[in-house]
Amino acid sequence: MESPILVEVLRGDVVESVHRGVIAVVDAEGNSVFERGDTTRAIFPRSAVKAIQALPFIESGAADAFGFGRREIALACASHSGEPEHAELARAMVAKAGLDESAYECGAHWPMEQKPALALAATGAKPNQFHNNCSGKHAGFLCTCAHKGISTEGYVTAGHEIQQMAAAALEEVTGACLEADQCGIDGCSIPTYAVPIRNLAQGFARLATGSGLPEKRFEAARRIFDACMSEPFYVAGTDRADTKMMQAGKGRIFTKTGAEGVFCAAIPELGLGIALKCDDGATRGAEVMVAQTLARLLPEGDDLRAELEVQARPELKNWRGIKVGALRPSSALTQ
Repeated sequence: MESPILVEVLRGDVVESVHRGVIAVVDAEGNSVFERGDTTRAIFPRSAVKAIQALPFIESGAADAFGFGRREIALACASHSGEPEHAELARAMVAKAGLDESAYECGAHWPMEQKPALALAATGAKPNQFHNNCSGKHAGFLCTCAHKGISTEGYVTAGHEIQQMAAAALEEVTGACLEADQCGIDGCSIPTYAVPIRNLAQGFARLATGSGLPEKRFEAARRIFDACMSEPFYVAGTDRADTKMMQAGKGRIFTKTGAEGVFCAAIPELGLGIALKCDDGATRGAEVMVAQTLARLLPEGDDLRAELEVQARPELKNWRGIKVGALRPSSALTQ
């Protein structure tokens, strides 16, 4: 089954390129609300499920034990831009647990956005593991280990207790069976499991509503959603899609990007979860898909719907700042 064209890339008024993809919008009971493409297909959700992987950080009592608030919880779910605020908060989190960068096993890389990378280079410094876009998630893992008295050595491996806790949370929330032959290694070295897109969407609907979840898990999910929606900068960074969508939402929508064109989202007031994959792995295509999908689920006349529709149609400019084209959702998303 070939995935439908969901995004068109214009140069002038001519379609120059297209992005195909798969989208599922599902309620907490698994009822389909909107689908495009084969939503039974299993994908690696990558960083889009960090909110689920952060559940043990809250449920274990680690976040409260170290006095963490919304910013730290948001950072534990982040794929951040490596801006100074992100790196310093990750450093401060593990310091409260009596740890430092040497405990990290995610690897170092330059900030993935151009501005913070150039700013860091201008100081003459080199990136460390706190600049890794997953350093907040790893801070959550390390702090949970410290709080529970678990050794942090090898904490990124599938057999380590913290990764088993994260996998168990993913399995319960999504209802998917995580098979060893469907496990890969993520960019930050932790295990990543392929999950059907429809299951991912239902999982985020469950997080938003609590349906099918133990009370303690739902309470943790509510704290995570509240933190991310309140502090979206710490989930992503300056001018990032997650930041802009959640800022516009003002507590009404949760979104989280993942590598290779994946997005998961939720609209708590509607009890709906969203999962999607841009087939070619393009972030630009996935951002249009999620913004338009969120918009179409909201009522006509809703200011948030109007703002998301604008975000679903970004302009393309050349290096002189001249508008040369745009991205737009295809008729498969708008009709």
